[in-house]
Amino acid sequence: MTDRKPYRHRFPRSVIGYALRLYHRFPLSQRDVQALLHERGVQVSHETLRPWNIKFAPLLTEELRHREPRRGSRWHLDEVCVKVGGV
Repeated sequence: MTDRKPYRHRFPRSVIGYALRLYHRFPLSQRDVQALLHERGVQVSHETLRPWNIKFAPLLTEELRHREPRRGSRWHLDEVCVKVGGV
């Protein structure tokens, strides 16, 4: 597997993307993400995650925006009839 390193970064894109997904998807602090990456054998400082977030989060959101399904112009609502006090 040839995972290219982003320009001027020590870690490959897969590691950076995984760290950013953990940070944004779950209510984790940067130190929690650092601990999870350490369990997987990646030695990264929590101070490194902030510049990654600033630089790569817009790219991640753009990628996710292209993945979500297109919404059509039709909406189907279910009707619910609830009786309150016999009315």
